[in-house]
Amino acid sequence: MIAVDTNILIYAHREDSPFHRQAAACVAGLAEGSATWALPWPCLHEFMAIATHPRIYSPPSTLDEALSQVDAWLASPTVTLLAESPDHWQMLRALLLAGRVVGPRVHDGRVAALCRQHGVRELWTVDRDFSRFSGVTTVNPLVRS
Repeated sequence: MIAVDTNILIYAHREDSPFHRQAAACVAGLAEGSATWALPWPCLHEFMAIATHPRIYSPPSTLDEALSQVDAWLASPTVTLLAESPDHWQMLRALLLAGRVVGPRVHDGRVAALCRQHGVRELWTVDRDFSRFSGVTTVNPLVRS
């Protein structure tokens, strides 16, 4: 199963992104394909926060635009949402300790723990910070498209 990180979702949504076409094609390929793919809940939350943030985008996506985008992704019959299980804390704790992770990178640890818990084969991202988490294979789909 492939999971998609926030940055790919942002690029797919924001037409002003220089990576928009590639990212939109990658996400559409997953959403329209027959294989199960995944969206971690924290990535959807972060997508909403970034896409609608007026200090990041001028103009930012409206709340309605961002909500509609998430609704469209969730309408894919093959998408699954990655949420914390009862074992989440133990997995996250181990990853944070092993990677010596603190501060803002804890969010990445949370996503990595979700991916490991749910058997994600690849996390599509442009973020290199995930390399500190063992058991999470990252792929930048924008460089192989």
